[in-house]
Amino acid sequence: MLEDRILVWRFNRGDAAALCRIYEKYRDRLLQVAAALLNDRSGVEDVLHDVFVEFAQTTGQFRLRGSLQGYLSICVANRARDRNRTLQRRSARSRNDAGIQPAGDDGPEQAAMVRESTARLDAALDSLPQEQREILVLHLQSKLPFREIAGLREISINTAMSRYRYALDKMRSALNGEFEP
Repeated sequence: MLEDRILVWRFNRGDAAALCRIYEKYRDRLLQVAAALLNDRSGVEDVLHDVFVEFAQTTGQFRLRGSLQGYLSICVANRARDRNRTLQRRSARSRNDAGIQPAGDDGPEQAAMVRESTARLDAALDSLPQEQREILVLHLQSKLPFREIAGLREISINTAMSRYRYALDKMRSALNGEFEP
């Protein structure tokens, strides 16, 4: 948290290295958030790029309330939601699920099992209402506490926790009780 405050301070003074460090520090987590929220897997890096382009434009005026990771995660979630809406309007919902490669030489059976499990998990996640999906991803992937999610989303903490609980219940139901966070 202190490192983030220093990075933001340096960023606001025009230090390009601070922006690079922020990107490097949070890139992987934010990519996971985008991947979990997007219906279009090919746009994951585009969402992250757009968020950081907008973030870079706030140099000198950015004010951090809460955690930097939380702020960036919410930005990614908002951008992912916007992209999903745009794609739905165009009726061009396409997915590219062929990107999973098994580790090691586990063979085609293991690869098929991994693809099947991933497809089931993706389908269950996609079936959640957007509000529940975002809370689930922000809490599990970004490790944000409910209080911070509630503050950033401008909802009550009880609403955030309820949406999370409902999302878990729906995931368990969709996966026949196999889902445990």
